[in-house]
Parts: sequence; structure tokens; C-alpha cells
Amino acid sequence: MTGGSNGFGLPQMSEREMLEKLLSEDSDRGDTEPLIASSIGEQTLLMGLRTMPRSMRARIRDISSRVPVGDVVLVGGGIGHLSAWLLDMWCGDPSEDAPDNGRKPDSFIIVEEGARFGVIIDRLIRRYDAEKWARVVGSKWSEVVAEAMTWSAASASLPESARPSSIPTGVQLVIIDLPDAERSIAAKSAFDILGPGGVMIVPEPEVPTGDVGTPSVGEEPTEAQRKVASFNEWIDFIKSISDHHTLAFVELTGGTLAVIRRAA
Repeated sequence: MTGGSNGFGLPQMSEREMLEKLLSEDSDRGDTEPLIASSIGEQTLLMGLRTMPRSMRARIRDISSRVPVGDVVLVGGGIGHLSAWLLDMWCGDPSEDAPDNGRKPDSFIIVEEGARFGVIIDRLIRRYDAEKWARVVGSKWSEVVAEAMTWSAASASLPESARPSSIPTGVQLVIIDLPDAERSIAAKSAFDILGPGGVMIVPEPEVPTGDVGTPSVGEEPTEAQRKVASFNEWIDFIKSISDHHTLAFVELTGGTLAVIRRAA
């Protein structure tokens, strides 16, 4: 792909060169955690909640900063740790009265089914004065994306703003931050709402090791068995899109980020 068609403001750049630029580390930013995100990170540890490694949060921020502005969806808000990294990148530290950098997305939708966590994220959004373009949706991702696809099909002739769905379709950027067991299915459904040229970022599920056996009829699978099933679903998903869409993997301390770009 050459010329201005890659959508990233990088004329006369091949698909490979564009991806290398998109995925690279931003040496000017480094991996220093923003002040508000650092405070949330401490709360995350105190509460015993899952969090991705700092190297991944920093690289997701770097990649997100290069994706053209549009609609952004974060699947799995937690208590707002990764959201704070992104809001800081778009808005700057609110305590420093940072100037508008003109890079804010059209919308930033954080899907978090935990009602208590949703309240915390909503407070974070207000702290960054982002209420006009950022919001939290307190529902399960499977329900949110199913609703979006249903309304997209039923009201295809209507403008996006007139479609009664919690999230838009034709999204520019989707980020998945869910536990391993939920990540593969979420990524598969999130791919369906990506617009042409849209980007999805998802930590690759952990590769299972050892023989975990198979659950007997009528028995609930063990955690290890669920992990194997989820990883197999991940492999199937990657195979299903690899021929027609662009995939890249970024190995970082603590894991690997998969970056998928839907064909334009």
C-alpha cells in the first residue's frame, strides 16, 4: 500500500514501513507512568486486581497516539488504569493546565461491566474534563457488541448518530484489556465493529503448557482447560483474518501485543 491511502498521514510509505512506524516505541515519551495513572496503579495493587505490564501500557499509548482520530473503544476498563494512560496522552496532566493538542478522538468509550468500577472511571473522565467525548458503558462486552451489530444491520440507512446503540460501528481503534479466558472471543467480536483501516490492539493470550486433559461430560472445565480452549480460539481467529488483513506482533517485557489492521 502506498500514497495517502494508508490513512496515517505517511505518504509514499509501504504497508510494512507504516506498521513499523505505528508499532515503534515513542522515545520522547518513555515509559514513565503519568501521575494519575500511577495513583490508580497503586489502588489496583492494593485491591489485588489484574493489570497488564507497564511496557504494554506504554506501547499501547504510543500506538494509539499514531492512529488517526476517530471513535475509540476500550474493552475492559477495570478501575481506569489504562484509561488514565490514554487520557493523559490525549489531554495532558489536568493539574498542569495542559493546552489542547488537537489529538482527542471523536469518542472514547470504555466498556466495563462492573458498576462500582464504572463509577470510578466516570470520575476519572470528569477529572480530565473529557465528558463531551468520553464515557463509560456499564454492560458486558458480548451484549454491547451484539446490540451494536444488530442496530447497524437494522438501521443501515440512518446516520451513525441516529442509531440507538451504546457503541458505534466503523470504529477506528479498539483496545482489549480483559483476562486471558475472555480475550479471544472479545477480539473476534471487536474485529466486526472495526472500520476499514481500523486498528485493534490486544495482548496475546498466554500460551498454555502441559497436558490439562479434557472435561468429562457434565463437568465444568478447570481454569487450565479454559485457558487452553481460549488459546485455541485465539489461533483460529488469527488464522481466519491473516490472509486478508494486516497483523503484527510486538514482543515486550511481560508479554506480546497483537496489532491487527482491518483492510481498507
